[in-house]
Amino acid sequence: MDREQEEMQFLGFFGIFKESYKLIFSWRKTFSNITLALILPMSFVYLVYTQIYSLFLSKFTSASYDKPSDLISYDWLYFWLFNAAYFTLFSIFSLFSTAAVVYSVACIYTDREVAFKKVMSVVPKVWRRLIVTFFSIFVAIFFYLVATVVVVLIWAVSLAPVHIAGFAVLAILVILFIVGFLYLTTIWHLASTISVLEEAYGFRAMVKSKNLIKGKVWLAMSIFLVLNLAMGFNQIGFKRLVVEGSSGTGMGRRVVFGIIFFLLLSTMILFGLVIQTVIYFVCKSHHHENIDKSALSDQLDFYLLGEYAPSKDKDCQLQVNQYK
Repeated sequence: MDREQEEMQFLGFFGIFKESYKLIFSWRKTFSNITLALILPMSFVYLVYTQIYSLFLSKFTSASYDKPSDLISYDWLYFWLFNAAYFTLFSIFSLFSTAAVVYSVACIYTDREVAFKKVMSVVPKVWRRLIVTFFSIFVAIFFYLVATVVVVLIWAVSLAPVHIAGFAVLAILVILFIVGFLYLTTIWHLASTISVLEEAYGFRAMVKSKNLIKGKVWLAMSIFLVLNLAMGFNQIGFKRLVVEGSSGTGMGRRVVFGIIFFLLLSTMILFGLVIQTVIYFVCKSHHHENIDKSALSDQLDFYLLGEYAPSKDKDCQLQVNQYK
């Protein structure tokens, strides 16, 4: 990383994208290997899930259920087993990819050698911390959704939906829900990075993430919004042109479109993981938290020496020197 840390706080929306692109391009061999080993399989699993899920959905919607017992069948069993298998595989590849990319960017930042074999040897030692953080944010999102349902029920009871005021309040609630959900997503991405580079993980990493993005909340949220929209459009395009197709779309074209969307999704995932790590350093710089490169380098060595063993200092891996 050729920027001094104190300069990173001045990176804006386009600056973060440019910095992330420079990282990937400068270390394209390492990131290409990570993509081939982890991100491509994750993208494949995701798109296959979209294809098979659509088949299940069309089968269930076309079937008739005359009796309650019809809802219990092998098809439904296969459907839930398929979802469980997808969730497991996708989560594993997602956690491994996050660990590999965040560790690689940290190595680049500390001017360490970024060898693919070293990166892959570190990944299994970090994923347990990431999975605790993943389930923590899952719990937070669950309660957020429960609170949303309660608010909607209160709206339905207290305000008549037929009145203009009722619909205006509903529109405001929808906007607040989207902003809140995006905020939780932003905390999740930063908490994942913290779980790799710092001692904190789980709810503690979420709290640190919430404090870290102060002052850069709208910048981070806008970037993740763009990334999520891009992935959403990619999924819609894949579903329309590959899964559903059209009367004029032959099998050959559908295969070509499938490959294009597959490569686009893999690229966006890699880009997103690098961006979330760059945002982490931008936020650190914004709070004038000078990351000790030698301490961070020593912390990265812990992963190579064996099981994760935090140093005696609480946050030695990211010693903070406040600028006065």
